[in-house]
Amino acid sequence: MVAIERVEARAYEIPTEGGPEADGTLEWRSTTLVVAHLWAGGLRGLGYTYADAAAAELINREAAAELKGKDVLDVPARMVSLLKRVRNKGRPGLVAMALSAVDAALWDMKARLLNVPLVKLLGAARERVPVYGSGGFTSYTEERLREQLAGWAEEGIERVKMKVGSHPEEDVRRVKAAREAIGPEVRLFVDGNGAYTTKQALGLAEEFEEYGVSWFEEPVSSDDLEGLRLLRERVPGGMDVAAGEYGWDAIYFRRMLGAGAVDVLQADATRCLGVTGFLRVDALCEGFQVPLSSHCAPSLHVHACCAARSVVHLEYFHDHVRIERMLFDGAPRQEKGELKPDLTRPGLGLELKSADAEKYEV
Repeated sequence: MVAIERVEARAYEIPTEGGPEADGTLEWRSTTLVVAHLWAGGLRGLGYTYADAAAAELINREAAAELKGKDVLDVPARMVSLLKRVRNKGRPGLVAMALSAVDAALWDMKARLLNVPLVKLLGAARERVPVYGSGGFTSYTEERLREQLAGWAEEGIERVKMKVGSHPEEDVRRVKAAREAIGPEVRLFVDGNGAYTTKQALGLAEEFEEYGVSWFEEPVSSDDLEGLRLLRERVPGGMDVAAGEYGWDAIYFRRMLGAGAVDVLQADATRCLGVTGFLRVDALCEGFQVPLSSHCAPSLHVHACCAARSVVHLEYFHDHVRIERMLFDGAPRQEKGELKPDLTRPGLGLELKSADAEKYEV
């Protein structure tokens, strides 16, 4: 047994780069990173999520009290007890995000105690995972859109994603500009963030096909399983319908898969109860024979994605890549369109740059 000595979380609010950013249904000017640290056996484990700063308060109050003195090596038991403790607080949403950070910290700590990279503790299914460059916000000028997507293509990334939906009347023109910027070989993804009606999405999918769009993410709300399934059945044959980033637990993903709503399921370990939850989603995907793609937080997902058998790629999201490079020592960088864990560093291989993060603390 290795007893947990202390758990502590802090929140950091980082402004966006060069003004507000937007997708089809939201605009934001900052991103909040919540970092959980856990001490045991003379070492410190790290996990994180992207959530409201209130998630840090919940970790400091509930998780710290529940985990103190318990064995850090028994990660499933720790999560079972945490889930029982938060039963009356409403598990989905903010609570799930807080517990996701704690779960990641537990796995990180266990791997550190064993002095192995997390992927080796979990068991690797692959050495590296393909990425897709993600950004192309609807707030970007066409020039900025072209520059960002073309830059990823020049770096060897074979898939790039842009946001659509803020102004549907402009989307086909923007998609055309993106295709011109990246050339004919790079795969082009679009993300509607649930902004369209079903008929709007179907009509646009047919127009997007002309420019080789092969991925339509959240064309309608991810809660509209019937709409997603209808679109999946009717969009052009070479276009995948994807959703799942707002899933909080296995039940959510089971319903989406059971409804036949997606060609590719997405899951986010900073929301779906951490590394534990992400690997459960992988098992569901294997059972349904549906590919899995991770959502955002590349530095957290790289180990889990390399351990997951159903994963096809990882989202290399512009905001999170920037933040993780700024605030984490050991944040991995993509090479030739792929990301791989650093096998020379134990656990997740990350350390918070406390001095750099301090000015952003909430």
